[in-house]
Amino acid sequence: QRDAPRVEPGGEHQPVERIIVARAALLRALSRFLRQARIPYSVAYMEDALAQNPRVAAAFVTLFETLFDPASALSEEARAAEASRLAEDIGTALDAVASLDVDRILRRFLNAIQATLRTNYFQKDETGARKDYVSFKFDSAALDDLPAPRPWREIFVYSAWVEGVHLRGGPVARGGLRWSDRREDFRTEVLGLVKAQQVKNAVIVPVGSKGGFLPKRLPQGGTREEVQAEAIRSYRTFLSGLLDITDNLKEGAPIPPEDVVRRDEDDPYLVVAADKGTASFSDIANEVAASYGFWLGDAFASGGSVGYDHKGMGITARGAWEAVKRHFRELGRDTQTEPFTVVGVGDMSGDVFGNGMLLSDQIKLIAAFDHRDIFIDPSPDPAASFAERQRLFALPRSSWKDYNESLISQGGGVFSRAVKAIPLSAEIKALTGLSADSVAPYQLINALLKTEADLLWFGGIGTYVKAAEESHADAGDRANDLIRVDAADVGARVIGEGANLGVTQLGRVALSARGVKLNTDAVDNAAGVDCSDHEVNIKIALGAAMASGGVSLQGRNALLAEMTDEVAMLVLASNYAQTGALSQAEAEAPARLEEHIRFMRAMEAAGALDRVVERLPSDEALNDRAKEERGLTRPELAVLLAYAKIGLYEDLLSSDLPDDPAVESWLIAYFPSALRDRFPDALRGHRLRREIIATVLANAVINEGGPTVLARLTEETGASAAEGARAFLAARALFGFAAIGEEIDALDNQTSAESQIAMRQAVARAHAVQSLRLLQRGETGPIGPVLERYGRGVNEVGHAAERLFSDFSRRRCESRKEALREAGAPEGLAARIATLEFLGGAVDIVAAAQALDRSVIDAASTYFAVGARFGLDWLRISARGIKPRNDWERLAIGRLITDLRDQQSSIAAAALKAGGFGACGGPCIAAWEEAHARPVAQADRVLAELRRDGSLSVAKLTVAAAQMRGCA
Repeated sequence: QRDAPRVEPGGEHQPVERIIVARAALLRALSRFLRQARIPYSVAYMEDALAQNPRVAAAFVTLFETLFDPASALSEEARAAEASRLAEDIGTALDAVASLDVDRILRRFLNAIQATLRTNYFQKDETGARKDYVSFKFDSAALDDLPAPRPWREIFVYSAWVEGVHLRGGPVARGGLRWSDRREDFRTEVLGLVKAQQVKNAVIVPVGSKGGFLPKRLPQGGTREEVQAEAIRSYRTFLSGLLDITDNLKEGAPIPPEDVVRRDEDDPYLVVAADKGTASFSDIANEVAASYGFWLGDAFASGGSVGYDHKGMGITARGAWEAVKRHFRELGRDTQTEPFTVVGVGDMSGDVFGNGMLLSDQIKLIAAFDHRDIFIDPSPDPAASFAERQRLFALPRSSWKDYNESLISQGGGVFSRAVKAIPLSAEIKALTGLSADSVAPYQLINALLKTEADLLWFGGIGTYVKAAEESHADAGDRANDLIRVDAADVGARVIGEGANLGVTQLGRVALSARGVKLNTDAVDNAAGVDCSDHEVNIKIALGAAMASGGVSLQGRNALLAEMTDEVAMLVLASNYAQTGALSQAEAEAPARLEEHIRFMRAMEAAGALDRVVERLPSDEALNDRAKEERGLTRPELAVLLAYAKIGLYEDLLSSDLPDDPAVESWLIAYFPSALRDRFPDALRGHRLRREIIATVLANAVINEGGPTVLARLTEETGASAAEGARAFLAARALFGFAAIGEEIDALDNQTSAESQIAMRQAVARAHAVQSLRLLQRGETGPIGPVLERYGRGVNEVGHAAERLFSDFSRRRCESRKEALREAGAPEGLAARIATLEFLGGAVDIVAAAQALDRSVIDAASTYFAVGARFGLDWLRISARGIKPRNDWERLAIGRLITDLRDQQSSIAAAALKAGGFGACGGPCIAAWEEAHARPVAQADRVLAELRRDGSLSVAKLTVAAAQMRGCA
């Protein structure tokens, strides 16, 4: 094999030589994969190691053939046994290898073969010859020394003209394929992107995936068309390599690929999307899928000619703009009615930059740059510049050179990045703080990133901001090393990260610590993947409708177009909700730091989170923040939020909650109304029904309750995450929390963002209390019966509560209502939010009424009267004011508050019995007291002493709860 001609697959050879070349190509392909997987040796050195050990190399081929040759007569069990024997023999041979380096290399080859799950190596082309490319599917967790994070599966494709890798985070995963130019480390590039994609995909059905292909024979000095043609040939080969070893579906049943031995389970879900360099390739991908008869049809690659054009919809930019608008609202400004200055990265021909700079006619774009030019307009006219940006956006392949310079303000202009020096006007000097008369283009761009502006808008490729402690190498974007700035030097107040990786994660943390408003790219530009996901899932549903004759292909295509605007609204609603959840989490971050630490540690212990990979603080750094009463920053909370959703999604998917009839409405609501109306059966029978339900539920629970709401519920009750989510959803319906949230959101730009966040926090607290109460009552079964059991009664309690309150509760409720009205809440909303605090016992009241066969109002009046008699409302509210010294005290306070509510419910039930039929409230309590005079007198003495003392501690609360327990 060492002496065989070094010819890649596909050449003309004699039969014996052809076998030798094919086997050499197999080992060469594996050596290329190992190099991409960061083995620290060159491919030539690895091949030399094989050549020096020909018997081991031959044994590798034999092992591979034993595992994957479909012509073998061996059964599955015999195949595995023979492979195990061969691997043992190889291990023995490797023990005799003298060189440590060579030993390590050969063991990596053995490991790679053993970690392979499928290959197309034994497939033939249409002529019956061996294919001139090869692909391998690996179990990434089984590969030694692979850098973190490890994907769930990956496919490596190798040929003479292209190499590529596709990394997946789970069985149902999606993400873009990019045209890479990083010959020696394109897998590293893709790995960094799939990490971000995994977090970004927390809002959509599949987990993250990412792929990259490297065209190796691009024509040097070729025309754009020639280069594009070779890239498309490479792209087609790459896709073929993926589809060769992917299962198909027919009438819902999996169809394994021909001549492929599978060492894994059925795996038919393969979806791709556009990325860097492949924006126009979706139709090509769908053509390749069609040639395989792949079950997804043109849902294989979203955004094709019959799909949702992201640039046409402007969906990625519009999603990021939801984040920008929220940041400005929290600064007390409205981007749609007040002028604001912008520095941008990109040009008007770009999707994210171009669409973004048309989302407000109040934008004053003072500077922007792309890879060709620098645009500076020191004092732009908003109306005139907006119209000119519209013109450039509509102009095919426009650049800043096409901008009408007569519209640029004094001292500005468009400057080429190819020149040696750019002369600086007085206006540019004033804008940038530069003092020289001329500077190199990179110096000007560096200064623009530091320029004071309201918004820094990332719409182009590149990483431009890092933390001071990071090196330029850490940023992983060599092309922009001269331009990049430290977070401390950024002059913008708000950052919109519409493009991927505009800022390093540590850079984001540093910016947030300085007070700059920003999220992460995974949050800001999630609308693009969300839109693609809706397209794929809609096409899957319509595919079922087409198969049953419910709609023609032409009708399907017309319906897709008709639903465009509603799909966009569904997607943007998700961006809006997620950024709102981050604002709420950020407001609570210092108070919840201990809780966040416990959550991170639990995720780490479960192997679900790597703090180093995600750039989350170390224990030492967290201790410092605790001393300084600082919490996690917004970008860190974005990571926590995503991981909470990912974890809950997995828990829900492994539970029976997605099968609960009560949550089917969430599945239906995911789709546009036209589909809901015309094809409800296709939606109910959707192949990804459970995945869609699990995703939308995970989003709703974590967005509304916060990243650690389920951790708290499960910690306090021992319930599973799925049971906690079930209780959360039941409470949501019983108390109308979603409707209250919608009313709060409707106050955007009418009241302060701070007031809205405070209202949301009050609702979230009440929601958590009611969810906890349902769990404590053992309500962990199907949601429908819970709603039937409590729904009407809870509604009655809510309407009657205010007239039944104690004087203390009534005064507090009125005070809260007044504060909410002053903050801009309408009368009805203010009343509903203020009352929530006092409805913690609502389900207990309803349960007591049912158990005693009494009216809900009788039970409620007695329950509230018990609270007034012993001052329990004051005691619980005071208890919530205790500042716990650690998480154990927080848990203790929560348990004691629950205990007090239990005693109030027990005493109310006992009083109703003591008072006899028809009596309630005060008379009942008097009858009950008469029979329990001694423990009541003791409780009165203790509670009176607590009131006189004023301050409350955990110890005092413990004594109070014990006294009430004695009474009950």
